[in-house]
Amino acid sequence: MQSQLQTEIHDDTCGPRLHAHLASGPAEVEEAQRLRYLVFGRERAARLAGEADGLDRDRFDRHCRHLLVRDGVGGPVVGTYRVLDYEGARAAGGFYSASEFDLRRLAHLAPWTVEIGRACVHPQYRNGLAIAVLWGALMRHILLRGYQFVIGCASVETRDGGDVAATICRQLLSRHLAAEELRAAPHRAFVLEGWADLPDVQIPGLIKAYLRLGAEVCGEPAWDPDFKTADLLMLLQVARMNARYVERILRDS
Repeated sequence: MQSQLQTEIHDDTCGPRLHAHLASGPAEVEEAQRLRYLVFGRERAARLAGEADGLDRDRFDRHCRHLLVRDGVGGPVVGTYRVLDYEGARAAGGFYSASEFDLRRLAHLAPWTVEIGRACVHPQYRNGLAIAVLWGALMRHILLRGYQFVIGCASVETRDGGDVAATICRQLLSRHLAAEELRAAPHRAFVLEGWADLPDVQIPGLIKAYLRLGAEVCGEPAWDPDFKTADLLMLLQVARMNARYVERILRDS
């Protein structure tokens, strides 16, 4: 599996080579946790378990596979995603997204579902190459493992106030809402009423990518007080993915 997932890009401006692989043990998982702390804790001021040790870690980490992007063989981890399958979720007591949403309507999909999350790239590597390698490896992992559904919490920042987040969430709900039987209600809602509608707001790039693949929004957003974000549960049905966009992801990586 490790060799099948290998994805590389050479670029002189980003070091000798960016390559993706699955973490092989606790030391590599900790590297991912340190990068996550840098991005979520220091850059975005989220409240994180493990922050006293310079880590972003929680009870789900030991049940996940951790996808890493490195700059060179043995070089630093510059991008990461974590992946939680059904067996891992059972061992963890549920999917991470169940802490934010009522997933009972999606329970029948669970044995064929994988959850992705904690995506981040080091600030010095946000020129598109690292995320391309990360996405290529993630797509190969999903296809190789034969998952039928992909879920995850997509976050919208509220650091500039709630108007932007509310505007984005309203747009996504009006244009990309999943069927009634695939809905999930938030445990703690990010209330959409009372915020202004702003013109020309930019949908976050990661959410745009999910939508281009064919993902849908499973209902109204949850409020995450630790990350100070409005979180949308998104669902991708692998059989209905945008094949041309998948081909582009694999080609570009």
